[in-house]
Amino acid sequence: MPRRRLTEDERDLWQRVARSANRLHASSDPAKPDLRDGPVPDPRAPSAPQGAAPAPAPVPGRMTFPKPQPHSHPKTRVDLAESVGDRLAREPVRMDRNLHRSMTRGKLEPEARIDLHGMTVAQAHTALLGFVMSAHARGLRLVLVITGKGRKAGPDHAAPMPVRQGVLKHEVPQWLRAAPLGPLVLETREAHRSHGGTGAYYVYLRRRR
Repeated sequence: MPRRRLTEDERDLWQRVARSANRLHASSDPAKPDLRDGPVPDPRAPSAPQGAAPAPAPVPGRMTFPKPQPHSHPKTRVDLAESVGDRLAREPVRMDRNLHRSMTRGKLEPEARIDLHGMTVAQAHTALLGFVMSAHARGLRLVLVITGKGRKAGPDHAAPMPVRQGVLKHEVPQWLRAAPLGPLVLETREAHRSHGGTGAYYVYLRRRR
């Protein structure tokens, strides 16, 4: 059977289709990269500066931490071995200054005294509460509390840090500041050596109202 020739309209249609068809081979298109040689670099990524050493590759399973920076410590020196008497002496004077001077020089005679030396902490606390409250109720002003100096550490007990000696010596000033004794006490100072020195305290009570 003889082949039919294309009409003029069919020939024009075929030429338009052929011109609009895309090429089938990607390798002939220069706009498309060849992905067979690896990933295409991102043009937006910053390039490494010239002469810079490459960063070391991370070791699998090994964590790296930033190097700690040295801390700046204040130069204030704290004297851990400061005595209770020195600490009390630095407190502001609340009583009459002339009386305070006479008291610390041992020229005022205490009106009552209590000896806590040899008691346990619980026994001494209870005894001090009763003594101070009773003295205040009676209108007394200056009383003496004897705690003892505490056992001193010998040469065989040398330690790198200061060791606190005399539990009652350190506890009594705290008890005198805390309730219920705090509102009754005006001044606490280490006694003059004629009244026991570092093993006793002067306690100057407030006036009854």
